[in-house]
Amino acid sequence: MSQNSQSPAAASQAPAAYALLDTLGLIAVTGEDAANFLHNQLTNDVEHLGLAQVQLAGYCSPKGRLLATFLMWRTADAIMIQLPRAIQPAIQKRLQMFVLRAKVKLADVTDDHYIVGMIAPNIPSLPASPYTAVHDEAGSLLRLAGSDGQPRAQWIMRRDHADAQVTLARLTSQFTEVPAAIWELSEIHAGIPQITAATQEKFVPQMINYELIGGVNFKKGCYPGQEIVARSQYLGKLKRRMLLAQVDSIEVAAGMEVFSSADPEQPCGMIVNAAANGPHSVSCLAEIKLAAVEAGTVHLGTADGKVLQFLALPYELKDPA
Repeated sequence: MSQNSQSPAAASQAPAAYALLDTLGLIAVTGEDAANFLHNQLTNDVEHLGLAQVQLAGYCSPKGRLLATFLMWRTADAIMIQLPRAIQPAIQKRLQMFVLRAKVKLADVTDDHYIVGMIAPNIPSLPASPYTAVHDEAGSLLRLAGSDGQPRAQWIMRRDHADAQVTLARLTSQFTEVPAAIWELSEIHAGIPQITAATQEKFVPQMINYELIGGVNFKKGCYPGQEIVARSQYLGKLKRRMLLAQVDSIEVAAGMEVFSSADPEQPCGMIVNAAANGPHSVSCLAEIKLAAVEAGTVHLGTADGKVLQFLALPYELKDPA
């Protein structure tokens, strides 16, 4: 499969920027059975999640289709789950249904925290490597995958802690505040998908490269949809993947279908996430039949819609071993 080797433009990103990520929500999972409960529900290993680790995880339907994608880490007293705020209540309610007699409590702690995304070469106290964390009484600093050559991190800070106000004041003085859409653009350029309401139950994890970025553990025990996810992994060459693209249109949204010029009668894929990358252009992650990319041009919305220009992801697309 041919992809343009250039990396996407980063002109919309400030050199040292921070954004308040108010569209994200937080669930705190506590209790002596918290790790075991989540381990049996999610695509990743939660029982061995350490304090210094940050990881991605998926929550699937029994058919192996993703209901949500999470960023997850452990604090001294809870396992924290981050996901889009718009789908958090339904996901939290669904998880709660399976607690049964386990000693587990799920609490919405979104309003108790600031969630701050940072894109900068000089983030204070940045952990040494991506997907690691440091903690203090005010909250957690999570280093995530870089984007367009820039380190990225999130500060998850308790609103009621005095140090959180000091940190925010320092960020305001040192960094430029940007809209949350700039953080979303950096996620797309990093090749990190986020399931939203428009794409729930549309993809098995491999269709959006989730196992390539550390979101699936194939050695752990069962979870909803595990048999289907495992079967997809061991069938051999995958026919569908998520690609990074740019399109000269501002009318791009998650859940929109894309069409191949070689087979215009039916969609060949779907937009997973999209964010503006300039006044007339959008960067997006598109789940797509790989054969459609080889066969001809790919168009947004209809067979004669705007053409998607495919760009290089920051990681290699590899078939299962």
